[in-house]
Amino acid sequence: MVHTTYNVYFICSFAAIGGGLFGFDISSMSGVLGTMAYKRYFDFPKSYRQGAITCAMPFGSLAGALASSFIADKWSRRTSIQVASCFWVLGSIIQCTSVNIGMLVVGRIIAGICVGIASAICPVYQAEIAPKEIRGRVVSLQQWAITWGILIQYFIQYGASHVGGGADDPNQPTSAFRIPWGIQLIPAVILFFGMFFLPKSPRWLASKDRWEEAITVLAGLHGGGDVNHPKVLAEYQEIEEALRFEREEAISSYRQLAAPRMLKRVILGMSIQMWSQLCGMNIMMYYIVYVMEGANIASPLLTASVQYILNVALTLPAILYLDRFGRRPALLIGSFFMMTFLFIVGALQASYGIPNDASHKNDKNSDITWIIYDRKDVSKAIVSMTYLFVCTFATTWGPTSWTYPSEIYPTKIRAKAVSLSTASNWFWNCVLAFAVPPLLTHINWKMYMIFATFNGAAFIHMFLTAPETKGKTLEEMDEVFDSGQPAWKTVPKGSRLDQLEKEIEAGNLKIVAPHTHAAPVHEKSATAEHKEHTDIL
Repeated sequence: MVHTTYNVYFICSFAAIGGGLFGFDISSMSGVLGTMAYKRYFDFPKSYRQGAITCAMPFGSLAGALASSFIADKWSRRTSIQVASCFWVLGSIIQCTSVNIGMLVVGRIIAGICVGIASAICPVYQAEIAPKEIRGRVVSLQQWAITWGILIQYFIQYGASHVGGGADDPNQPTSAFRIPWGIQLIPAVILFFGMFFLPKSPRWLASKDRWEEAITVLAGLHGGGDVNHPKVLAEYQEIEEALRFEREEAISSYRQLAAPRMLKRVILGMSIQMWSQLCGMNIMMYYIVYVMEGANIASPLLTASVQYILNVALTLPAILYLDRFGRRPALLIGSFFMMTFLFIVGALQASYGIPNDASHKNDKNSDITWIIYDRKDVSKAIVSMTYLFVCTFATTWGPTSWTYPSEIYPTKIRAKAVSLSTASNWFWNCVLAFAVPPLLTHINWKMYMIFATFNGAAFIHMFLTAPETKGKTLEEMDEVFDSGQPAWKTVPKGSRLDQLEKEIEAGNLKIVAPHTHAAPVHEKSATAEHKEHTDIL
């Protein structure tokens, strides 16, 4: 029998490798775009052609995200993550051995299916495993893993770019891009086999009426293996009552996603993922080399690498403080400052930039049409603003955009709703991956103004519609969203789970853990019977 580990931090950290694959995807192109091996072998792809290559991955991810809920609901969250790993391995092999653009695109689509499934289900799995006190922290590990994936893949590519005579060598061998595209399959193999040692989601087990297994997992996660621990019994009671309500209301089908009380949550989750793309972070991740070339930086690849390091380092404070600071402030503050920094970059480009005509064009900046020429102070200011933008995203929208959608839906439709939220992410990711190269070519600095405006719109939208969810259990989200209070009103502190735990500990409520496959039995004391409608329900 396979040993199962129940350390919440280890489980959620390991599952976050799925997020790391997302990070590998994001920087799978950025480090090779500037190499002669890539340009020569694929016939110097530019504008729409390069956009099509880049957007193949998010296109596959869109399909994977939409399909993820079927796998996750039928075969479990854990199994769906393993299925995703298999797609990544296959896609990486095809990319590594690609002999033309068509083969490269197919490989990126297949790998994208993995990223779509993993990016939808890994946060769901983490949220369903974690206690409410640290849920934001451990789901944020998804974003941290993404940043590590971006950083590791970028530096693998940066190292591989020195193969042969370096990135500018006209005869650079194709190993400059085949090495990083081959190495990236390793974490997927580790993820596939490692998931066998992690438990299945207790909420998924409960939704399948596998109560004995569910409470065994809950005991391992939150009670040191004791199924009669007050916290374990309280959470078991919460899950059971929530599932009973969902079954009475027939909350399990896609039709329920359009029900009035659920539709606003679905739209909010999809909107958060949409704004996380339209905020402009994709420009800084997929096409940072072009941005640095436009700023006329001496070493675009090396300068770009600094922002990847900042992305990793500045995600850590969000992991540590998101459960204390809250989701809502992170979204609002992040939108405001990202808007500010992008407006500054656009203004500097507009004021000091010039068309990159024949008199300024060379082999190193031939990909761009607008450049800051002979103004090092302006170039440094632009680079500084892009760094501050990345730091802001890393501490706010980066982790929160994964945490928030994964926690606001009922168990029965959580995978379905999160798959739609993540599909929204990938739809806009796909659009931007395709659209940014032509935008950089044709409207130059105005592109920054567009994305800054998107951040302003996100600020207004989140202020009006996103209530605070920290400190609440997944089963309490109905109360948060159905209270009738506007989003900017403070959510009452405290959790029903804490109250249940105290009642059980005091002996006022006795809940018998299911030790057989029979339906759960509840024994209430006289005190609990008296308090049932006022304190519990």
